Amino acid sequence: MFASLIEPYGALIVGVVIVGLFIAFAREWRSPEVSAAIAVSVLILLNIVSVDDLLGVLSNSAPATIAGMFVISAALVRTGALESFAGWATAGAKKHPYRSLLSFLVAIAVMSAFMNNTPLVMMMIPVAVAMARSMDTPASKLLIPVSFSAILGGTCTLIGTSTNILVDSVAQRSGLEPFHIFEMAPVGIAIAVAGIVTMLLARGLLPDRTTVSSISHSESSKKFVLEAVIEDNSPHVGKKAREVAAFNRSDRQLIDVLRASFSLRRHIHDVVLQPGDVVVLRTSVAELLSMKEEGDLNIPESEHMQSLGSRSSSIVEVLMGPSSGILGKTLKHLRLRRRYGVYPLALHRRGANLAERFETAPIEVGDTLLIEGAPEDLRRMVEDYDLVNVSEPAERGFRRARAPIAIGVLIAVVVGAALGLMPIAGLAVIGAATVLATRCVEPDEAVQAVDWRILGLIIAMLGVGVGMENVGLVESIVQVFTPYLALLSPLFALGVVYILSSILTEIVTNNAVAVIVTPVAIGLALSLGVDPRPFVAAVMFAASASFLTPIGYQTNTLVYSAGGYKFFDFVRIGAVMNVVVFFIAMIMIPIVWPF
Repeated sequence: MFASLIEPYGALIVGVVIVGLFIAFAREWRSPEVSAAIAVSVLILLNIVSVDDLLGVLSNSAPATIAGMFVISAALVRTGALESFAGWATAGAKKHPYRSLLSFLVAIAVMSAFMNNTPLVMMMIPVAVAMARSMDTPASKLLIPVSFSAILGGTCTLIGTSTNILVDSVAQRSGLEPFHIFEMAPVGIAIAVAGIVTMLLARGLLPDRTTVSSISHSESSKKFVLEAVIEDNSPHVGKKAREVAAFNRSDRQLIDVLRASFSLRRHIHDVVLQPGDVVVLRTSVAELLSMKEEGDLNIPESEHMQSLGSRSSSIVEVLMGPSSGILGKTLKHLRLRRRYGVYPLALHRRGANLAERFETAPIEVGDTLLIEGAPEDLRRMVEDYDLVNVSEPAERGFRRARAPIAIGVLIAVVVGAALGLMPIAGLAVIGAATVLATRCVEPDEAVQAVDWRILGLIIAMLGVGVGMENVGLVESIVQVFTPYLALLSPLFALGVVYILSSILTEIVTNNAVAVIVTPVAIGLALSLGVDPRPFVAAVMFAASASFLTPIGYQTNTLVYSAGGYKFFDFVRIGAVMNVVVFFIAMIMIPIVWPF
C-alpha cells in the first residue's frame, strides 16, 4: 500500500534525496560516507531500493579492485620501493633545482598512474619539503604541484584512481564494453604533460607561505625540554606560573606544569605554583646554562628549584592521513604527554590554527599537528599512530629485500590487465594476496592501508545509483535536456557533461559524481544517437581533474594544511589548470573516441 502511494513520485523523491545528499556533502554536515549511508537508508525505508538490491551492489567489481590496489600500494611503500626515488629526487635539487623539480613532478605522475594517489602524496610531502629547503624556496611552491601531478597521473590508466575504476564499473552495468587499462592513456598523457608544463610556467601563481614545518626545522636542533621541581622553600611558591620572570623570558617558554603527575597545561594561565610542582620549560642551550649560573636551578648553587634533567627537544609537524590511528579522537583523551612524553602545541586545519579548542576538536584527515618532544619519543608516536612527519622524509625499517616482489606484482597486474588475461578485479585481489603471502606487507598493515571510508562511500553511492535506475530518474533527466542539446553539436553536449562533472566534483566527492553523472551521460549520448564512450571518458577526466578547491580531492586536502595554504591559493592556480585540462580534453577525447 505504502509503495503504491509513493510509486508515482519515485523519481522526484530520489531527486530530492540526491540534492539533499549533495548539500550535505558541500556543507560537510557529516563525513561523505555517513551522508551517503543515510541517503541509501532513506531509499531502503521508502522501498525504492530493496535489501536484495543493496546486496547486489556488493557484487560490483569496483570495491574489490580498489581495495586490492590499496594493498599493493601499501606493499610498494612498506618495501621501500619508493624510498630510493625520494633520495634521488632531493639529491640534485640544490645544483639543478628546475630540472629536479620537473623530474620530481613527472615521476609522481608516472607512479600515480599505477598506484593509489593518497599514500603516494603522503610519502612525497616530506620529500617536497626537503626539496624546498635544498632549493631555498618555500614548501608552498611545491606541495600544490605534488598533489596536482598525482591527480594528472591518475587519469592516465584505468587503475590510476578509484574514480576511473568506478566510472568503468557503472558504465559496464549500463551495457558498455569495459575500458582497457591503457585506453585513456593518449588523452591522460596529453593532459598530464600540459598540466605539468602549466604549473611550471605559472609558478608565480603559487603562494609564498611560511609553513610550520619550515619554522620548526630551523629551530628544532637548538632547543631542550627542561623539567624542574618547585621545592618547599622556593620563592616561586604562591606565584602564578605565567608571572614568574625566570619562566617567561624571550628564549624560555613555559610548556606545562605537572602536579601529582597530572598536566595543568589547559589552565596554565591560572596555575598558582605549589611545592612539588614540576615546571616544564622549553629553552635553548645558552638559556639552560644561564639559568644554572643565575641560580634559577639547583645545580647546585640555588635552593629554589631542583632540576629533574633536560633532554634534546624537537618540534615537528605531523600530518593525519586516512589510515592514521587517531582520527576522530581528541588530544585531550589521547594523553600524549603521559604515553610518549610529547606536547601538542597547535592544530592546523584548512588554512587556520584551532588555537582555542585544538585539544577538544576531533582529529580529521588532512589536519597537521605541531608536536614537541624528544626525537625518539616523537618517532615512536609517529610510527605507532601511522602519522606523516612533514618536516623530513620517513626514517623507518623497510623490507627492501622484498621490494622486487612488490614491483613485480604491480607489473604483473598491469600486464595481465593489458593482455586481458582476466578482469582487473581478479588481478588486483591475486596481487594483494601475493604481497601478503610473501610478507611484503603484514595483514594488519594492509587492513590499515585500505581507506574503508572510500569503500563505504562507493558502496552507498552504488546503492543510490540503483535507486535512480529503479525509478527511471536517469531517463527523466535525459528527456529534459535532450531537446535543447539535440539542436547543437555532439561536441557541445560533451562539453556540457564535462563542465557539469567538473563543477560537481569541486563541490562534492568525485566518487559520488561518478555514480550519479555517468548513467546520465550515457543516456544523453544514446538519445543524441552518438557513441556514449566519449561521454563516459569525459566524466572520468572531469571527475578526477579537481584543482579548484582544496576539498574536492583528498590529495588536495592533505597538502592544504601541510603547505600553510589559504583556500583561494588553490582557486588561483586551479582555475588555470581547469581551463587548460578542459581544452585539451575537448580536443583529444573526440580524436580517441569518435562520436
